[in-house]
Amino acid sequence: MPTFEVEPFGATLAMRPVELVTLRSPSGLTATITTIGAALVSLTAPDRQGVMADIVLGLDGARDYEANDASMGATVGRYANRIAGGRFTLDGQVFQLPTDTSGNTLHGGPVGFSKAVWALERLPSDDAAVRLRHVSAAGDQGFPGRLDTTVVYRLLGDRLRIEYEATTDAPTVVNLTNHSYFNLSGDLASSVLDHRLTLAADSYTVPGEGLIPTGEVRAVAGTPLDFHLGKLIGQDIEADDPLIARGGGFDHNVIIRGATGCLRRAARLEHAVSGRTLEVWTTEPGLQVYSANWLTGLSGKGSPIGPARPSVWSLSISRTARTDPGSRQPVWTPVNVSPRRPNIDWGWSDEAARRRADTIVLAPSSRG
Repeated sequence: MPTFEVEPFGATLAMRPVELVTLRSPSGLTATITTIGAALVSLTAPDRQGVMADIVLGLDGARDYEANDASMGATVGRYANRIAGGRFTLDGQVFQLPTDTSGNTLHGGPVGFSKAVWALERLPSDDAAVRLRHVSAAGDQGFPGRLDTTVVYRLLGDRLRIEYEATTDAPTVVNLTNHSYFNLSGDLASSVLDHRLTLAADSYTVPGEGLIPTGEVRAVAGTPLDFHLGKLIGQDIEADDPLIARGGGFDHNVIIRGATGCLRRAARLEHAVSGRTLEVWTTEPGLQVYSANWLTGLSGKGSPIGPARPSVWSLSISRTARTDPGSRQPVWTPVNVSPRRPNIDWGWSDEAARRRADTIVLAPSSRG
């Protein structure tokens, strides 16, 4: 039977209590989630010998998460990824958001969802899941509309499913994701250059200054972003290529094959020595591949974090195909939410697509 445990995880600087939830499935998969940032703190999975190890980077307590700017394992929002110039137009009105040193808004602003303490909600008769809720007031970080957001972490056998839902009382934009950093070896201080990555993507959105998409889409073939047949992360991360130079490594949005709204496999990550494999399935059109190029000077769970490359690597699942809801020509329609479509996070008309879902599948592999 699955188990559900709650324990204290410290408090914020404002002395707001923070909790840590542990979910355990009969398969042995264990996830711990904290209410600060609705962040995934650890994910423990077996190798091919059945040895359990933690495979995501994490920090040691509430104030570490409050102070960190790396979105460590967090639910980021209101708008994951970058908004050019911190500005977008919705229904003819221009909204200006706080910007960082690049002049853009990243992950919803300096006090985004990753800094919030979310309310913990236990699901009736379901010890394999936990729901967290955050209400963002109208005007929070410059965004219009009051946004009521929930994220559910759910263990399903060897799967961790993350479900997002948001409602608003006024038209707004929203783009939610989880920002965990994975290392399947179980040695969180080691390199991931020996991990093999396969992406279900034939094209990518071309990044411009500040990694803002230009609106152009190009094929991955012949570029360091070509992972469609699978290759080691370390193979091209030092390539003499403008794509690598611009991002300082991998920090790119690839376009996932298949129809948006349909749950499909976007990525597969493999570690040959341990035999662990990780698959990411999503209903979304884009996947941001980030090799943690700027993650330095941190430590957590007894391990140093950094230097960034080649020490760690992250899969960040987000509707990144439309990362600039500002003045540039979009590749896809902006991610708008309207009160005329209650309880639908992305506004899809299909009843089956009312909730965005991302699934992380973990299994020990038989491959040598």
